[in-house]
Parts: sequence; structure tokens; C-alpha cells
Amino acid sequence: MAAPPPRRTRSTSKTGSTHLIGWLGHDSQSANVLATAQMHLKLRSAVVQRLPISMRNAFEVVKIENHVLTLMVSSAAFAAKFRQLAPTVTAGLKATGWNFSEIKLKVQGGLGLPEVAKPLREARTLDQEDLKAFDDLSKQLRPGPLADAVSKLLRHHRDDVKPASTPAETPLAPQTEKHK
Repeated sequence: MAAPPPRRTRSTSKTGSTHLIGWLGHDSQSANVLATAQMHLKLRSAVVQRLPISMRNAFEVVKIENHVLTLMVSSAAFAAKFRQLAPTVTAGLKATGWNFSEIKLKVQGGLGLPEVAKPLREARTLDQEDLKAFDDLSKQLRPGPLADAVSKLLRHHRDDVKPASTPAETPLAPQTEKHK
């Protein structure tokens, strides 16, 4: 019994290309799908450039039809944020050659997009120069909530302040009047 001929799993073009994209280019229907996919990727890249970092992975381009761009978004919260930025994004896309008059959003909960991590909070410790500036500010402020907040900040950040060991040594918090 003769063995069956080996199966060809990849298409080879005249140039020797075994790449999937080369294979897609041979058929007119596949070429249209490829062209659409490439256009969606370029458009997604153009939109990403106009969004804050935290919003860049929460959407996908779904449809382009009659000068309307439709995006699939991962949550209603993202959709609300995006609606605020939509005029800026649309204007930026028009400036780069994309002709869209409107961006529609469709919310799809289980979209499978990666979870967007919140940016790390940037904080630094106050140095002596900063503390001196706050000290100078506290001397210029009238009594009130701002003066109390600056005083509290200074007490909290002073290196030379010893923690109080008895209730008598503990500074009292400013008393606020309750309005009836």
C-alpha cells in the first residue's frame, strides 16, 4: 500500500514567501479582508495616539461606514470618558486624513481586552526647603481651614518632632463650630 502524498500546510508564492499575508493576497476576497484588517489597525493606531495611556487598550475598531467610525469598548465607564474626548479625537483624525464625522461606541462587557492598570502615583517626600516654604506660608495665612491644613502637614512631616507619649503632650486638633 502506497503512502499518501505529504500534505502542504503553507502556501508558497512565486517569491518563495510562506507568510500568511502573502497567501491572503492571492484571492480577491481574502485580499479585501486583509485590506480591511490593515485599515482597522492603522485607524486604531491613529486613535490610540490621541488617547491617554490608561485608555489605550480598552477599545477595538469594529466598523467604518458612511463617515461613521464604530468602536467596541470594554465598559460603560470607558465609553463615558471617551465621549468627553470624542471631539478632540475626531478633529485629530481629520487632521491626519481620516474623514469621520462621528464616532459611535458599543459597550461589550466580556470583550477580553487586557485590564488597564492605573498609573502609579507619583509622590515624593518633602525636603527641608519644602517644609520651610510651607512654614513661611503658614505664617502668612489667616486662621481657617487652609491654615489648619498647612499646620497639620508641617506637624506630620517634621523630622525633629518627637511623638507625644502622654495625652497631655498631644496637640489638640482645632475645634470647629457646629452650625445648627
